[in-house]
Amino acid sequence: MQIDELSLPGAYILTPKRFGDERGFFSETYSRAAFDEIDPGIEFVQDNHSMSRSAGVLRGLHFQLPPHAQGKLVRVPRGRVLDVIVDLRVGSPTYGEHASVELSAENWRQLWVPAGFAHAFCTLEPDTEFCYKVTELYAPTSDSGIAYDDPDLAIDWPFDAETLILSDKDRKLQAFKNFESPFTYEKPQS
Repeated sequence: MQIDELSLPGAYILTPKRFGDERGFFSETYSRAAFDEIDPGIEFVQDNHSMSRSAGVLRGLHFQLPPHAQGKLVRVPRGRVLDVIVDLRVGSPTYGEHASVELSAENWRQLWVPAGFAHAFCTLEPDTEFCYKVTELYAPTSDSGIAYDDPDLAIDWPFDAETLILSDKDRKLQAFKNFESPFTYEKPQS
């Protein structure tokens, strides 16, 4: 498995190997041993799978507050998305910055989104499926988010606002400047 750190410390792109022949392919999409190389001791408690019928479906920017903060390992087994994360960790050298990566069935990349990041994705193709492993169960009282179109974040989405398809909940998320982050950055040990 190839592992590459993003510009936001602690977030990684993981690219599993695929072995194919005339029958199809085989891929080990998760290995605890490989994952321990980037974030030892992480335990996943649930797998989720969503499907979006149209291109331009945007879900996010979501996160859960402590004590139920979630890390997510996300991938796309069918279709394509633009996946975006925002660093919410106070004291981080990249606090308030975002990174984006295309995840697709073709490129087979995965993204590790640690706790302390907001996360969103926008589908680039119809009938896109999105899978993610999480480190905490869904906790409605800890559910939170930041507005996808927040001007302070200046995220360049692949569709204009009139074309994007969002839930009512995602249209009403708070502004970044109004969010008092409970997340703190822990500098990696040398």
